[in-house]
Formats: sequence, C-alpha cells, structure tokens
Amino acid sequence: MKTEVFTDKAPKPVGPYSQAVRVGNFLFLSGQIGIEPSTGRLKEDFQEQAKQAFENVGAILEQAGYSWENVVRVVVYLRDLSKFRELNDIYEKIFKEVKVKPARSTVEVSNLPLGAMIEVEITAYKEG
Repeated sequence: MKTEVFTDKAPKPVGPYSQAVRVGNFLFLSGQIGIEPSTGRLKEDFQEQAKQAFENVGAILEQAGYSWENVVRVVVYLRDLSKFRELNDIYEKIFKEVKVKPARSTVEVSNLPLGAMIEVEITAYKEG
C-alpha cells in the first residue's frame, strides 16, 4: 500500500505529483528545489537554493517520521557541475552525524524547473 506525505513546511508541488510517497518501509521524495515554502519563491543564489532544497527535504522526512539517518540514496541534479565543491560543503554538514552515509549520484543537467540551480531527490528506508 502506498500513502502520500505532505507538509506545509515544504513547497507545494508545482505539478501533478506528491511531495513524497511511502511504500512499506521506503519513502520516495520528489525532487526538491530551493523554493521558500512561505513565499513560494525560488531563492537567489546557489548556496541559498541548495540549503533551502535540503531544508525542504528535511521537512518532508520529518513529516513522514523519518530522519537523515534513514536516507539511503540521494540524487543531486546541478545546472553547473562547477558547483560540486559548494554542494559537498553543504552536504557534509547535513550528513555529518549520520553513521552510514547514503549512496549518492550527482549529475549536471541543462535545466531544472523554474530555472533552479539544484534539485535534490531522496530515497529513505526505516525499519518497522
């Protein structure tokens, strides 16, 4: 059985999809970009967008009863791969306390929704 996860602490979907779907012990999050949930606006620079995208992911994880410790896979889409080092600096802070770091792919893409510079997609797993 699958169930939808939604929180007002993350941006409303900009299309016909769920913020996240839980299937058994797995949680699949739709890609999150750096939209500030309260304003619906995309943050200005890369650092702000990246931090906001991960904050949005964190809010959805929390709403579903998961944490960063439960994240098993991360896919990051960047419009400019030269931002890889900046991404790693932000990413390292988020996953600093996580015992087993998730698997990750980072891919450069030509464009993202609303002209975002980064999109983050997460899969999480939690026992019971």
